[in-house]
Amino acid sequence: MPRKFTRRAFHLGVAALPAAAAESSKYTGALDGFESKVAMPGFDSQTYSLARYAKAPLAMTYKGGAVPAWQKKLRGKVTELIGGFPKDRTPLAPVTLETREFANYRREKFVIQSREGMSVLGYLLTPLKASGPLATMICVPGHGRGVDDIVGVDDKGKDRTNKDGYQHDFAIQVVEGGMAAVAIEPLGFGCRRDEKARGRSLGTSSCQPSAGAALLLGDTMIAWRVYDVMRTIDWIETRKDLDAKRVGLVGISGGGTITTFATALEPRIKAAMISGYLNTFKDSILSLSHCVDNYVPGILNWCEMYDVASLIAPRPLYVESGDKDPIFPIAAARESFARVKKVYDALGAGALAQHEVFTGDHFFHGGGGVPFLAKHLKA
Repeated sequence: MPRKFTRRAFHLGVAALPAAAAESSKYTGALDGFESKVAMPGFDSQTYSLARYAKAPLAMTYKGGAVPAWQKKLRGKVTELIGGFPKDRTPLAPVTLETREFANYRREKFVIQSREGMSVLGYLLTPLKASGPLATMICVPGHGRGVDDIVGVDDKGKDRTNKDGYQHDFAIQVVEGGMAAVAIEPLGFGCRRDEKARGRSLGTSSCQPSAGAALLLGDTMIAWRVYDVMRTIDWIETRKDLDAKRVGLVGISGGGTITTFATALEPRIKAAMISGYLNTFKDSILSLSHCVDNYVPGILNWCEMYDVASLIAPRPLYVESGDKDPIFPIAAARESFARVKKVYDALGAGALAQHEVFTGDHFFHGGGGVPFLAKHLKA
């Protein structure tokens, strides 16, 4: 009689199989038993990738000298590599959907048009007792449920008081720090997913088809999301209660990706906080399994991640990293920040770049970062 499996046993895999079946499952491929007859490293995909990385030109990596001239050239190259931005900006056509008051802040839900055929949902959180125009942080979530997960909305659409999840409602942390927070929904998450993804769990993203489509069109998901940040600043400029001259940007994980690239390319952003992202391409997205929305074709011909982040200098930059982060390894995070710090030092602005390493894995910490932002934006 065939063996019957419970659902639990099925998910436990070989651990739940009889010894004979578990033994047979150790087969790894056609070279089993032939290892002594071939050069096994030649079949290892990561070994090949790392060998190619070792020969990557990094032709525009910072090697010393005049920083502003280097930044100007690399900023143009990075813009080109990610696919560029529209020449003409469509009307924002802002619509306020809802305004609610909580104990310490007001939350406005709004929609703007980023480009033709593309809408962006956002939440504006402002302290009740603060007077404007306010220093304003744009907040970009990482992979997960989307923007709801950083503004105090649970997975049932209800308000929550505990800062749950790996992102710890960091837009609320920003408003508690005395600043306004504009939290935006990244393309591919939450209400900005395709129909199939919306029919599945809240954590199911549309990154894979959307980022792939961007690549097929000669663009990148990074460029599409960075442009949303740029248009959000355009919207901030229309608000009398917000100070468009004191705009910062903060994001974790995939939101940290967008924070890095957007701040590097958009001079209107005056301060930034990168959480759970700054690393090297080599040790993170080249060596570990990451979402396709992280990738920029050909970028290693020109620069590393620390070079992109160095385009932020000399504006205030706060980086936080978990010492046990499994997808952005801490040793590479330290290495990358050290390279960024050299550029800040060359500009005489070393004190404006700070790196906090906290005990933990991949989550938003915020211990020193939020006060740092408030200080430098003079909230």
